[in-house]
Amino acid sequence: MSSFHDLALLNGSIVLPDKTVQTTLYLRDGLISAIGENAPTAHRAAQTLDCTGLTILPGVIDTQVHFREPGAENNETLESGSRAAVLGGVTGVFEMPNTTPPTTTLEALTDKLNRAHNRMWCDHAFYIGATAYNAEQCGQLETLKGAAGIKIFMGSSTGDLLVSDDLTLERVLRSGHRRIAVHAEDENRLQERRSYRVENDPASHPVWRDDQTALQATQRLLALARKIRRRVHILHVSTPEELALIAQYRDIATCEITPQHLTLNAEDAYVRLGTFAQMNPPIRSAAHRAALWQWIDQGLPDVIGSDHAPHSREAKAKPYPQSPSGMPGVQTLVPLMLNHVAHHRLSLRRFVDLTSSGPQRVFGLVRKGRISIGYDADLTIVDLKAQWTIDPQWLASRCGWSPFVGERLIGKPIGTFIRGHRVMWEGTLADHPIGQPFRFEATEKP
Repeated sequence: MSSFHDLALLNGSIVLPDKTVQTTLYLRDGLISAIGENAPTAHRAAQTLDCTGLTILPGVIDTQVHFREPGAENNETLESGSRAAVLGGVTGVFEMPNTTPPTTTLEALTDKLNRAHNRMWCDHAFYIGATAYNAEQCGQLETLKGAAGIKIFMGSSTGDLLVSDDLTLERVLRSGHRRIAVHAEDENRLQERRSYRVENDPASHPVWRDDQTALQATQRLLALARKIRRRVHILHVSTPEELALIAQYRDIATCEITPQHLTLNAEDAYVRLGTFAQMNPPIRSAAHRAALWQWIDQGLPDVIGSDHAPHSREAKAKPYPQSPSGMPGVQTLVPLMLNHVAHHRLSLRRFVDLTSSGPQRVFGLVRKGRISIGYDADLTIVDLKAQWTIDPQWLASRCGWSPFVGERLIGKPIGTFIRGHRVMWEGTLADHPIGQPFRFEATEKP
């Protein structure tokens, strides 16, 4: 007996967990309800959408963004950042705590969730920032609805959150059970090497924040995490030495890489972009980039996150090192990585692993990360053959710029579906945002 569906996506190439098939995908009540014309519950749908020539992926999840609200709404807001996300094919984000005030309490998390309600275009969760003052409360804070978990800054970056010493780090690691996300740069080494910064020379940024700065922090973190048996997730890994070390700690450690570190290189970026290429950890050499791609082939890292960290043009144009670190990236994550797929640097299946199934697996998301019956109908629909150029007019981030403007790419996001709702199609948004907080296995009550 056939069943009635809300929508049938016709003739798309659907990336399933075990294969890619050209068939029809059915959606009902916000969930995936049937796959294929011969499914027992197929054939009848209230609406249809022709996806001939398009590829249907599980919804892309960006697990590291900075949307700057509250405190720096001139750079970004929850509304503008999430609008950029869905225009770029991203169905959900984890937002970082280094806002003003920082997200370190129940009250601050509640404020962000309230701000997100009816304003964020994509699904979302918010990290709680660890400090010396809330270390013992982290175990309770990480269980709150809408919390992505705890975030540790071991090295100073944008914002005031910092856990630089091993004593405080251990206190945080001992409080709670969920996987903790970490910005791993060694603060003491950063302070010792400040003289390596050269005025008006952003190319000195990776000299100051060198490989050893990242590796030392990662070594300290992993030693403590294994001692305590606490799971950690190391963000924006930028050196092959870190990945080689993480490979020895796979019982407790996962990690992230960014499109920027896989796409840009120091020899070109600082000459061409100046301070607009400045981020933490830095864009490193072409040799570093090649080594990161070799590790991608080995199944490490686990996820790709954009580290979307916008600043105004005026701030970024300040002379180095007065210029802030960070660049926008949530809207360009999917296009950049599809371009790498087109140039055979990674497979489409590995891309899905890094952006959908990987985030679900690492963080325990409920009903996300794959195209499967009963899962949320979160879909990123792309044209793998589209050739286009990133234009400033396409960008939705409030900062108004991207280091990738003018890049000629192959592969483009065409549609973004969230829980069965078409929130973006061919660059046009739905009438209103429908983003909701993510659900996590760790915070679901039995």
